Formats: sequence, structure tokens, C-alpha cells
Amino acid sequence: MKIERIELFPVRYPMVGYFKFFAGPAGEAGRAAIVVKLTADDGTVGWGESVPLPTWSDETPEGALAALRRYFAPALLGHDPSDLAGAQRRLDAAIAPAFGPGQPIARAGLDLALHDLAGRAAGVPLHRLWNRPRGGPLTLSWTVNARSLDDVPALVAAGRARGYRHFNLKVAPDPEFDVALARQVRALAPGCFLWADANCGYDPATALAAAPRLADAGVDVLEAPVRPNRISAYQELKKQGALPIYMDEGVVSPVELAEFIRLGMLDGVAQKPARCGGLWSCRQQIELLQQNHLPFLGSGLTDPDISLAGMLALYAAYGLAKPAALNGPQFLGASLLKTPLQVIAGTLAVPEGPGLGIEVDEAAVRDLSARTGNWS
Repeated sequence: MKIERIELFPVRYPMVGYFKFFAGPAGEAGRAAIVVKLTADDGTVGWGESVPLPTWSDETPEGALAALRRYFAPALLGHDPSDLAGAQRRLDAAIAPAFGPGQPIARAGLDLALHDLAGRAAGVPLHRLWNRPRGGPLTLSWTVNARSLDDVPALVAAGRARGYRHFNLKVAPDPEFDVALARQVRALAPGCFLWADANCGYDPATALAAAPRLADAGVDVLEAPVRPNRISAYQELKKQGALPIYMDEGVVSPVELAEFIRLGMLDGVAQKPARCGGLWSCRQQIELLQQNHLPFLGSGLTDPDISLAGMLALYAAYGLAKPAALNGPQFLGASLLKTPLQVIAGTLAVPEGPGLGIEVDEAAVRDLSARTGNWS
């Protein structure tokens, strides 16, 4: 089997509610994504999705589309999709690495499509490709991104109304607001797993001062308190021990993760396949964490259903223990699946079919792409 054709569909999903990463003119137009369709010479199809987010990373939708069209996709034409390791080597050669692999968010869409195609060709779901248990369903965490403390009761109530029992907070740069926010959510949901994500928004001194106060307010873990290049700050925060310190941004490949572990910078990682270039690298990172007896959390980049399906399979197969901050169902107002993924009592089941386990509605993909226009 060989990959014969690669098609790319730029789309924007409509948004529901306020989320800071989609504020401003570009975000208000919708959640940009690039749907990837791989077709093999025997007609087998695999689907993936790249989810660039320039307010979170340095990858823009326009840049990701160019990287896929001009570099990554041509590198895979004619390749055997069952050779996943060989595909990674081709992608490595297509765009040189920076700190980690080049253009990982763009690349992740092809990685997902490769896994979907390989699974469909073999007639097995992803967990069987990996020789892992299916796992699941996954318990979800509701994102509280409050602009005012007055908003908090309604935001928590909205999550509870959809069956969510656990909450993650967007914090930084104001620790006074963050501590008050955490106290309020903890009071409204006393038994929840409460996860604070600063998205690298504190400076080192503020992070060291904020961590004990957030712990006192009821926070269970602190994710990405400072930028990943502040190595000494992560070491000090871990040594301080006020809260478990989880890294996210900056952990792109197993190479830097191994270095960060050796340097004593973290207590765990909030995983995102999109950040890592896809499932291949993310699996290696989870296995590395497990070998070092370190936990992982499951998160995403407000991923639509195609990308979301890959994360469900991965996190469930590797026994994710804590609620996952997968907020695509919370903030996105459309699906491109024939049977959309449904949150039931705050949980998501792992799709059961071969590959990603989903059936993409190609007519809906083409329609949304046409309505989106060519934002490149």
C-alpha cells in the first residue's frame, strides 16, 4: 500500500462562549483547523486534523497550511502508511528541527491521518496497533475562564448542568484574582480535581509567590507557571513543593522531556498530541514518564472531533487517571463527523471503529471549507 493523494481542507469551526485564546479578530472568526485526508492506492482513506493556535504557539493557520502543502505532504506521497516509524523520519527531514521537531502542530494532522489510515488498513482500532487495552471512558474537566469573579457561579453551574464534576482554571498574570478564583471554584465544587493552568503567564518571582497561595486556596496541580526556557524557575518551583508542577509548552519531543526530568524541573506533564507533532511522539513521552514513575495529565488545544478522537484513544489506552481538560465539546459549535462525539455525564467514550474509530462526513468537511474560504 502507498499513499497516493493528500488533500487539505482549511476550516473554521464556530465558537460557543468566551475562551481567551480565541479573543480578538482572528479568534472571533472561529477555531481554525486544517482537515487532512490521506488516500492510499487501494482507496483506503485516513483522516487527521492540524489545530494551529497562534495565541498559544508560534504556528499560525496560514503557516501551518503552507508547511503541510509545500513540505510535509510531499514527503509522504508514495510512502507505505503502515510504516509509521519511516513516516516520522520523512517528516523529520522535510522541515529541520528548532528546539524540538519543526512545525509540530501542523505535522500532527498528518500523524493522526497516518494512524487512522494504518488502523483502517489493518481493520483494528488504535489501541490494537499499540498492543494496549482500549480503556475509557474518560472523565472530563470543565474549563473556567472567568473575566470577572462575578462570572464564576454561572460558569461552574454550566459545567455541572452538563454532568461535569471537575474543573480547570485559566490563571495568570494576576495572582490576587487567581487565588480568589480558585477559592470560589473550590467552594462551589468541594470534591473536584482542581487544576490551574497559567499558560506560562507568571514571571518566576510571581510564580514562586503564587504557588503556595494557590495550594492554600484548594488547587491540586499547577501547569506551565512560567515559560519553558526559565529552567531555574522550574527547578525552584519543584524544590519549593507547594504544588505539583506540570510542564506543557516547550515539551515537544522525548529528547527535551528526558532532559527536563534529569534537571528536576517537573512533577509531570500535561500532554497534547498536537504540541508533540502527533500521537507517535506523545506516546513515547507518556512511556518515558511512566518509566520515571511520573504522572501525566490529558489536555488539548480546543480540538475538534477528528483530533479529539485521537486523544481519547491515546489517553484511555495509557490509563489516564485524572480528569482530562479536553474542552472542544465545551467551546466548539460544530462537528464534521457522521456521528458526533457526545459528552455523557461529564465523560467521553473512546470510539470503537478501526483507526481513529470515527466516520468523517466528507460533504460536511467540503462545505465548511468552502464557507470558510481560503484563509491562506
